[in-house]
Amino acid sequence: MSFTSWPFALFVALIFLLYYAPWLRRWRVWLLVAGSIFFYAWDQWRLLPLLLATVLGTHACLILAMRGSRAWMWAGIAFNLSVLAFFKYKFLILSPSTHLGDGWLDVLLRLPLPIGISFFVFHNISLLVDFTRPDSTLPKPKLSEVFFYIIFFPQLVSGPITRARSFFPQIGEKLFRDVDWASAARWIIAGYFMKLFCANNLSQFTSYMDPKLNGTLSSLDRAFFLLLYSFQIYADFFGYSAIAIGLALLFGYRLPVNFRRPYLARSFADFWSRWHISLSTWLKNYLYVPLGGNRHGHARTYANLLIVMGLGGLWHGAGLGYLLWGLVHGALLAIERPFLDAEQRFQNRAPKWLARIASWGRIAFVFAVVSWAWLFFKLPRFDDATAYLHGMFTHAPRPGFAASFYVLALLYSAPVIVQHVCGWMAQREWFRRIEPAFLGLLIFVAIVECGPETAFIYFQF
Repeated sequence: MSFTSWPFALFVALIFLLYYAPWLRRWRVWLLVAGSIFFYAWDQWRLLPLLLATVLGTHACLILAMRGSRAWMWAGIAFNLSVLAFFKYKFLILSPSTHLGDGWLDVLLRLPLPIGISFFVFHNISLLVDFTRPDSTLPKPKLSEVFFYIIFFPQLVSGPITRARSFFPQIGEKLFRDVDWASAARWIIAGYFMKLFCANNLSQFTSYMDPKLNGTLSSLDRAFFLLLYSFQIYADFFGYSAIAIGLALLFGYRLPVNFRRPYLARSFADFWSRWHISLSTWLKNYLYVPLGGNRHGHARTYANLLIVMGLGGLWHGAGLGYLLWGLVHGALLAIERPFLDAEQRFQNRAPKWLARIASWGRIAFVFAVVSWAWLFFKLPRFDDATAYLHGMFTHAPRPGFAASFYVLALLYSAPVIVQHVCGWMAQREWFRRIEPAFLGLLIFVAIVECGPETAFIYFQF
C-alpha cells in the first residue's frame, strides 16, 4: 500500500479514529499492530508469515537472552542476518535453468524480495542489543510492544530506523488532546510535496539514464541527468521519511529525523551526519564501535571505515555497484580524516571572505562526488554504470534537448535547492506568520502538478 495512494489515506483515517476511540484505549498498541499487519499484507500477503516469523523468532531469542544467556542474543542476530542474506543473495544459487520443486526451500526461493526487509531486520537487531546491554534499564518487553516496535507501519518498509532504547520509553497512554497537529502537518505536507511534485516529476527526466535510452546522450546531458537524479533520490527519500515522521506524530510517537540538508555538507563525514541519519547512526553504534571504532590506531580506523561502509553498500543491494558505492564512501571518509582538524584550524584563522569561499568550494566538491556516486544506485549493474560514465567523457558535449526541457527539469529540482539554501528561514517569526498559506500552496501545487506515480526508491532495499 503506497503512501501516495487513496486506499492508504482511508486506512490512516480509519486507524486514527479507532486509535483515539475511548472504548479501545486498552487495545491501542494491538490496534496499531493489527493495522501494520494489514498494511504490509495489502501488497505482500504471501510474505506476511516471514515477517511474523522474524518477529516471533527475535522475541523468543530476546526473552531467553534476558534470562541470563547472551548467547541467545547472538543467535537472534545470526537468525536475522541469515534471513536478510538469504533474500538478498538467493540469486547466486538461481539461474534461468534452475528447476524448483515443491519443497519448503523451493517455496522460499520463489518468493520475491520482501519490501522493507533491511529495515525490520535492523530493528530486530537493535531490539536484541539494546535490551541485553549490561547497563540497560529497559524492562522486559511485552510481545505486543515487540510487534509494535518492529512493524509500526509508518517506518516498516523504509524507516527511519529507530533504536529500541529510544522507542520503547515512548510506549504508553496517548491522548487526543496531546497530538502535535502543527508539527505533524508540516512533516506530512512537506513529505508529500517532495514526493509528488519533485521526485515523481524528476523520474520522467532521469528515465533517460536507463541503459536502453542513454546510448545517444551527450556528455553534458549525462552529467545533467546525474545531477537531477541526486535531487530526485533526496526528494524521494526525504519525502517518505517526512511522511513517516508526521504520521507517527499523529499517534503520539516521535521518529528520528533522517535528513538535515545533506547537500550542504562540507566533508564526507559531515555528509553522513546529515544523510539517512538513522542508518549512519545505526552503523556507528552497532557495527563501527563494536569493531573498535577509532580506538586502535589509524590503520585500524581506516579499515573499520571501509568495512562498515562496504557492508552499508551491500545492505542496500547485492550488486557490485552497491559494494563499490559503499567502498568509495568508506575510502573518502578515510582519506579526509587526517585533514579535518587542519581544515577546521584554517576555517577559524582565515579571513571571513576566504573562509567562506573555501567553505562553498568544499560543499560543491562533496556534492559533486556524492552525486557521481549515486550513479551506482540508478544503474546498479556495474557494466551499465561504467558505460554511462565512459559516455560522459567520450560523447559529444553539446546538449541534445530543447531549452524548455532543462528549464522544466530545474523547476522540479528547485524545491530541493531552496530547502537547502533557505532552510534557515523556517525558524524566522515572519515565516511562522505566513506558514499556513505556504503549506496550503504546497498542497495545491502537489495536487495540480504531481508527476506519474512511482514507487519510493528505498522500497527496493
